[in-house]
Amino acid sequence: MFKEERDQSQFEWSMLGDLKAGRPNLGPMTHVAVYRLMQFTLRDVLIREIGVEKADRAFFEAGKEAGHQYYQNVLTQKQDLNEFFADIQRTMKELNIGIFRVESTNPERGSFVITVEEDLDCSGIPVCSEQICTYDEGFIAGLLLAYSGKDYQVKEVDCWGSGARVCRFRVVPR
Repeated sequence: MFKEERDQSQFEWSMLGDLKAGRPNLGPMTHVAVYRLMQFTLRDVLIREIGVEKADRAFFEAGKEAGHQYYQNVLTQKQDLNEFFADIQRTMKELNIGIFRVESTNPERGSFVITVEEDLDCSGIPVCSEQICTYDEGFIAGLLLAYSGKDYQVKEVDCWGSGARVCRFRVVPR
């Protein structure tokens, strides 16, 4: 399940396990610092082992798979684009991932600007002059691919890490 070599994702939602049975006293939530401890140490090791470009690609692809799985297993409103975005906003807030908003749309181009406030990945970190939410780029791309069947280029243009107080993503069809 976790140790065999593979070329394609083997992830299934069931791998998350039965959280009620496994954590009857602590429940499904944990502190943001613990999530970031895992994410930033994993990123650090990947950068040392395979380099920045491949580490970023791995984080993007993991986010993209997570976005697809989130679409399949968490979201309930999948028919109408506005309902789809509202469902993302509602569930991300309920799960304490961040405050998702569609800041602007360009229907002719099929493009969007999406923001995430209080982002799980970076809000509150020291300014490092970098956009660091590569996983989130993949997550948004995965959500949109699962919804529309279309591939989107998602690029973070503002980040807490670069001094902004919101993560902002420019989304355009490929």
